[in-house]
Amino acid sequence: MQHPTSGNLPTLTVGQLNREARRLLESHFDYVWVEGEISNFAAPSSGHWYFSLKDSGAQVRCAMFRNRNQHMRVKPANGMAIRLRCRVSLYEGRGEFQLIVEHLEHAGAGALQAAFERLRDKLQVEGLFAAERKRALPAEVRTLGVITSASGAAIHDVLTVLRRRCPGMRVLLLPVAVQGEAAAGEIAAALAQANRWQAAGEAHFDALLVTRGGGSLEDLWAFNEEVVARAIAASALPVVSAVGHEVDISIADMVADQRAPTPSAAAELLSPDQRERAALLHRLEQAMVGRMRLRLERAGRDLYHLRQRLRHPGQLLREQSQRLDELEQRLLRAQRGHLREQRGRLAVLEHRIRARSPEARLHTLTNQVMQLDQRLQRGVQQQLRGAASRLSHLSQLLDSVSPLATLTRGYSILRDEHGAVVRDADSVREGSQLDARLARGELRLQVLAKR
Repeated sequence: MQHPTSGNLPTLTVGQLNREARRLLESHFDYVWVEGEISNFAAPSSGHWYFSLKDSGAQVRCAMFRNRNQHMRVKPANGMAIRLRCRVSLYEGRGEFQLIVEHLEHAGAGALQAAFERLRDKLQVEGLFAAERKRALPAEVRTLGVITSASGAAIHDVLTVLRRRCPGMRVLLLPVAVQGEAAAGEIAAALAQANRWQAAGEAHFDALLVTRGGGSLEDLWAFNEEVVARAIAASALPVVSAVGHEVDISIADMVADQRAPTPSAAAELLSPDQRERAALLHRLEQAMVGRMRLRLERAGRDLYHLRQRLRHPGQLLREQSQRLDELEQRLLRAQRGHLREQRGRLAVLEHRIRARSPEARLHTLTNQVMQLDQRLQRGVQQQLRGAASRLSHLSQLLDSVSPLATLTRGYSILRDEHGAVVRDADSVREGSQLDARLARGELRLQVLAKR
């Protein structure tokens, strides 16, 4: 038997060997479900999760990156039994076999997941998920029917977004339970009721929104019931479904005409901001006229060259993220020296800033303000003196024509007991009492005789 020599076998670097091994693993395996127990769990500052999944006879390293774990309701812990959906891969930096986790849940959630998949497959065969049966949303939604809990966070989030983006939209709430045994029936009944009102002309809806906030698979189960799915499919009105968080996919989401990842996202989908739209159109118009042709030509050339050598950025980012986690401790040790250098630069910049301080300018402006204030006060005093002089002159004129001035020359004013001024002696009887107004004080008089 002849053994192959080094001359007729390719020589690979370690990196090339690991890269080929990774490609073989990823091309051979599709997404798989794996169940086991967590150990060696770590969550560094990058936000990624690293742990081992083990059973009685083996273990495997797992990585769940931040963009996948940030909405997980299950927080892993050592000893926890979990079920995860993942891709099989290899970390080239260490040549280590690992699982890239897309979703994880408690191991006990398998029965509900199986029921979910059975109903999903059944409705898919019937064509309830088909794109051709889905209705387009109206260009403008004036009246929106919201089917959700009246006390839940979902209605609050929806109304908050609509008040900000489209305060003129009319919202009609059809309150239902969104969790529990009766929830599915109430949701289906509300969908049917809205369609009956629309058909009878008792109420008008442009679209319906079926929504609730996040929760576990059990919490969201009402939206995975067949009765809800068929009520959505039977609706003559367009239906938007927004159940749970972005990672939660329900049967209602699949049947609905449009799916939104969250209640807030659904409100934004149904209420385009008119100001943003106008501003965007204006910006696009300005940019498109002069640059579109040049940009397309340049993009075409760049795309051709990039296709020849582009490596998928997701894979590179994942590997770099793991490498960054390994270098984190080294970076922390090097940070102190970097901080000393930055402090020196900061001192230089601080000296330059002080040299250009606006303090002198502020002092000059302060003096100008004080001078203007003094001028203002002098002007006000001058105006007050002129006004006082005019007031004195007018007072003297008024006093010269006043009846009281006549009294000071020895005259008096007589009034009878009714207060009428006495101008004729014949108007007074003998014995009558009169009041005399003098320059200073008054006198009560009695008429003894008249001539």
